[in-house]
Amino acid sequence: MADMPESLAEIVEDFSAVDGQNKLQLLLEFSRELPELPPHLEQAAMEPVPECQSPLFLSVDAADREHVQLFFSAPPEAPTTRGFASILHQGLDGHSAQDILDVPDDFYLALGLGDAVSPLRLRGMSAMLARIKRHLR
Repeated sequence: MADMPESLAEIVEDFSAVDGQNKLQLLLEFSRELPELPPHLEQAAMEPVPECQSPLFLSVDAADREHVQLFFSAPPEAPTTRGFASILHQGLDGHSAQDILDVPDDFYLALGLGDAVSPLRLRGMSAMLARIKRHLR
């Protein structure tokens, strides 16, 4: 976890501290914490992430490469997708572009959700991170 910003490493530790259904409960808590889009940003101007099973849109503002801003939009009826987006938002928003680029592409495996969430859903989280990194490169 040395390659992760402290905020993301703490989230991974939180997931490591619980097991089974409690991991899903924690993911649902994250889904409720995904911030609303700021008024200046419209979903239509955001990039879709079609690898996600539910509609997800993201925007990366890297005008200040030392404090990258991440924005996500996912419907309330998609709690898993919202939870993944919220993890990335809480773990990476405000960090430098280099800190984000250094995050291992498969960090999400350390969350231990493989038994609770389908591989397709996990692939969606991987796709979100990949698109963020692509913007930063």
